[in-house]
Amino acid sequence: MKVKWNGKTKFLVVTRDKIYPVLAVENGWYRIIDDSGEEYLCPPEVFEIVEQ
Repeated sequence: MKVKWNGKTKFLVVTRDKIYPVLAVENGWYRIIDDSGEEYLCPPEVFEIVEQ
């Protein structure tokens, strides 16, 4: 699945309107690779699904 971040840009973490592949869904949260290259868990309500 691919998702687009709709929240505010957070330097070296996530960028508004950038598309991120979801590595896994854990307890309802998305595990993505953030802008620094690290894995990061994010709440789904700040994302828009762009590809299943």
